[in-house]
Amino acid sequence: MNIAALVSGGVDSSVTIPRLKEMGYDPTIFYIKIGMEDESAFMDCSSEEDIEITSYLAKKYGLKMEIVDLQEIYWDRVVAYTLDEVRKGLTPNPDVMCNRMIKFGAFEEKYGKDFDMITTGHYANTKVIDGQKYLSTAIDKRKDQTYFLAQITKQQLDKLMFPIGDIDKSEVRRLAEEMKLPSAHRPDSQGICFLGKINYNDFIKGYVGEKKGDIIELETGKKLGTHNGFWFHTIGQRRGLGLSQGPWFVVKKDVENNIIYVSNGYDPISQYGSTVELKHFHWINDKPDQDYSDPKRIKFKIRHTPDFTGGTLVKKDDLYILESDEQIAGIAAGQFGVIYDEKETICYGSGVIG
Repeated sequence: MNIAALVSGGVDSSVTIPRLKEMGYDPTIFYIKIGMEDESAFMDCSSEEDIEITSYLAKKYGLKMEIVDLQEIYWDRVVAYTLDEVRKGLTPNPDVMCNRMIKFGAFEEKYGKDFDMITTGHYANTKVIDGQKYLSTAIDKRKDQTYFLAQITKQQLDKLMFPIGDIDKSEVRRLAEEMKLPSAHRPDSQGICFLGKINYNDFIKGYVGEKKGDIIELETGKKLGTHNGFWFHTIGQRRGLGLSQGPWFVVKKDVENNIIYVSNGYDPISQYGSTVELKHFHWINDKPDQDYSDPKRIKFKIRHTPDFTGGTLVKKDDLYILESDEQIAGIAAGQFGVIYDEKETICYGSGVIG
């Protein structure tokens, strides 16, 4: 089988290579450059260390390696989406779109089409049921990354393999140490994939700017302070507000008037809700396995978290309405609501929170 292995230089994708070798495969390693190294002087997205580690893996296991530059496409498809959503007052998820549009989109269009399968270091699995391949959750539920894969297409899924989806993170670290891989003790990457070492707010400031606005207590209408633009804040945010006598949580945004509304306390009622509207719902497989004209039991996530929440899903016109069994905090417009079966095994797809 002809396999393209996407390797970033991190410990997870590094360990996929010896695992593929153990399976009898000789993959071609691809390192994808997406960090906007030349876009702005304030962005430090150096890929030198990543490429050095990836090159070491290729040499150690006697494999071919290619470096592919998808920076321009990444900017056009993912970074532009991120900035557009931020300007609207929404909370985008670039990592979700990166998987669909870049790793399994642009890469497939330019390079992956010549391979039978594509592998990554995601914590996820696939499962075949009645002859159809589904995206399924990882053995390590704490690290499961199906949330970030819930926008991929059926065609993309059919070519995907996840070599570490059947082991937990501690075993990945152990294998990396045992094989003396240079990424064995490398810390997990944090934040958005194109930012490198740059703070998210610094990035937004550089491209969207700043604009002073009021911070107002929702319950009383009292002005508590000022902020530098609603686009720096998301629903459920607690840190970075600069308010005393907290904790304070962002519970609402007035985009038109550039106002942030907050509530006080560790568990304010105003930050909770139980109904989530999902727009532009995307089923990974061609058709849902049930008719959602009536509510159906499901599990779901509204952010990347180890925990699943129970609820029902029903289709109403062009929307899918998610009713949670319990009150949930931080329902942020623009993020993704991801739907799973009740056994927390199969990831069906996702919609954008309205």
